[in-house]
Amino acid sequence: MLKQLTIGAALACAVGCATAPETRVEQKGLEQRASAALTTMKARDARLDEILSRSAGYAVFPEIGKGGAIVGGAYGHGVVYQHGRPVGYVELSQASIGAQLGGQTFAELIVLRDHKALERLKSDNLDLGADISAVALTTGAAGSAQFEKGVAVYVMPRGGLMVDLSVNGQKIDYRRKPAG
Repeated sequence: MLKQLTIGAALACAVGCATAPETRVEQKGLEQRASAALTTMKARDARLDEILSRSAGYAVFPEIGKGGAIVGGAYGHGVVYQHGRPVGYVELSQASIGAQLGGQTFAELIVLRDHKALERLKSDNLDLGADISAVALTTGAAGSAQFEKGVAVYVMPRGGLMVDLSVNGQKIDYRRKPAG
């Protein structure tokens, strides 16, 4: 168990210590990873295409690292899309407290149903608290997600092992994509 805790803490630090994509090469790399993650998500549930086509926008986090032992955290970077085109970058940070132990990585898709939700994200006023529940992305899952305040969240596990019965909140910071 100590080994899993150590791996979880190292994972959270490795992902959490990364910086936002600054150069065009880093931005392009993040966009490619986000596109690949979205392609995999759509392959797991074809109904996702329909939901995304009706949304005002969405954010794709290709990899989020999470670790904890009673208190924990998660961190990752993503790309914001509007009308299917990248318009900016986001940074997700999460803090949690409760019964939790271990570490894991996952991809996350945040669907913004209307322009009001999209504008909340762009103005850094989109916090995902305990009232927003995430749906694990499997076949048919897209149809079962509930929009809360214009937002639905899907997660796609990547790896690791974590027991988590905690209260958490996610903070998302937006940065507009530079012209060019």
